[in-house]
Amino acid sequence: MAAGGKKRAILFTDALKLRRPTAFNVMLKPIGSVCNLNCTYCYYLEKKKLYAGRNDFKMTEELLEEFTKQYIQSNEVPVVTFTWQGGEPTLMGLDFFKKAIELQKKYAGGKRIDNAFQTNGTRLNDDWCKFFKDNNILVGISIDGAEHNHDRYRKTASGGPTFKSVMKGIELLQKHRVEFNTLSVVNDYNVHYAQETYRFLKAIGSVFMQFLPVVERFADNISDDSLKLVSNDYKDRAKLTSWSVNGRDYGKFLITIFDEWVRNDVGRYYVQIFDATLANWVGEMPGVCVYAETCGDALVMEHNGDVYSCDHFVYPEFYLGNILEKPLIEMVKSQAQFDFGIRKRSSLPRQCLRCEYLFACHGECPKHRIDLSEDGEPGLNHLCEGFKMFYKHVTPYMDFMAEELRNKRAPANVMQWIRNKENRVIKLPIPGRNDPCPCGSGKKYKNCCGRKLMNN
Repeated sequence: MAAGGKKRAILFTDALKLRRPTAFNVMLKPIGSVCNLNCTYCYYLEKKKLYAGRNDFKMTEELLEEFTKQYIQSNEVPVVTFTWQGGEPTLMGLDFFKKAIELQKKYAGGKRIDNAFQTNGTRLNDDWCKFFKDNNILVGISIDGAEHNHDRYRKTASGGPTFKSVMKGIELLQKHRVEFNTLSVVNDYNVHYAQETYRFLKAIGSVFMQFLPVVERFADNISDDSLKLVSNDYKDRAKLTSWSVNGRDYGKFLITIFDEWVRNDVGRYYVQIFDATLANWVGEMPGVCVYAETCGDALVMEHNGDVYSCDHFVYPEFYLGNILEKPLIEMVKSQAQFDFGIRKRSSLPRQCLRCEYLFACHGECPKHRIDLSEDGEPGLNHLCEGFKMFYKHVTPYMDFMAEELRNKRAPANVMQWIRNKENRVIKLPIPGRNDPCPCGSGKKYKNCCGRKLMNN
């Protein structure tokens, strides 16, 4: 496509984005970054430094009501989802969320209201699980795999293990028949246990899985009261954390899980990146911002009403305002937020623009774009090598599943397609009577295996 044509296509895409019904998500942090755990790799625990001198991190009911009203009214879609995160949201107490449900019903205005609740699972009890079940709340459980994988970095405040507490929480969810999915952080340790992790998650009843790679940098020579884990735009010296995963290992991790999934589990278990990849393969929206062409539709609100562009960009430079001082819809539609979303595409280095897999990756999350490209440009995703490995490996399977979708057939047919290919018998030509016997005996075929066949 000529440069002018490409520019016009981009402008047209942006125009469509502006004209479509307003639909966005705000991740709610009702307890801020306060948590009962102290996970080594957590990027959010230190966000309390943004509120120095403050001891109370609990959202007030007045703020909850104001947000609920604005959020439902601003979303011009029939289904509005409230996404609760932390920190650890259960620290707010059950009464707070009972009030949240009451307010949602008050302001629903005929829309369907859904709730998604992310928790570390260690504080769940029968009362919490009954509440989730009664209100049809989808629960996300943070678990990094089997015990040795999970306890590697997911620690209590005193440095103790958490796996057994999380498993008790999962058992309670199953007892009350609460729908749950799992979120696993892929780090430098569990990345080497892909098959074990996938099979473990299936065994505990996880039908929908998210595997989120951790890539973080520590800033050098920064004061104790400043944020030490820095964004991709940080210009001074910063070094990769020891728990960050590298691209090659992450690629192998995804390929290992994909090979088991595509042969046995399509349509039975759902892995977010596999779903997003197939969606991009057929030209549909991937359903998750990191694999979309642009972003900006997933904001975050802190316990006091402060709104930031994204959960991964809670830094002063991405502050949009406070909901008590500025209407939420103004922040969502602000030039600053629009620029933030478009920048995901416009800041890609030339290496990405030339890549045959750009349509599937779109540079992934801007937070991970901390490397230099082969041309020396900044902004290359740290996991680029792994994504290329993964997309190259899955191409024939994605091509097949995409074709099935286009013909209104089930992508799960890929499993039979693979079995047919792998079980196909290859017929070798029968040697002549006087040819050397293929068994390697050194005799002529007629005097060896050929004779045996004739005698039978």
